[in-house]
Amino acid sequence: QVQLVESGGGLVQAGGSLRLSCTFSGRTSSEYTMGWFRQAPGKEREFVAGLRWSTGITTRYAESVKGRFTISRDNAKNTVFLQMNSLKAEDTAVYYCAARLSPRESIIYTSPALFASWGQGTQVTVSS
Repeated sequence: QVQLVESGGGLVQAGGSLRLSCTFSGRTSSEYTMGWFRQAPGKEREFVAGLRWSTGITTRYAESVKGRFTISRDNAKNTVFLQMNSLKAEDTAVYYCAARLSPRESIIYTSPALFASWGQGTQVTVSS
């Protein structure tokens, strides 16, 4: 359906910042909901943030990251960003970009099972 490639992960100290990027291709981007998920060792994959590509305005965040993370897009570059500020040790995880074909939808779904396309993941490690 769509191909996704994440980048921008790395090692940072608690309180620091990182910006993740997800570049996608293969389909008309306006039809997709873009999401960021993360998975820590021994934990289930969880929703972090989501965005409706068509407008870039409708967003949704996990409670654990509200006020610290921001999802945005660059329409010209077919790229979705996740700006992560005030990072905590518990943010350590592999972060995945995902896409859901969702024409005419306005809601941002949070279940990983509803996203069919995934990137390979990028590691974010926050030291404390």
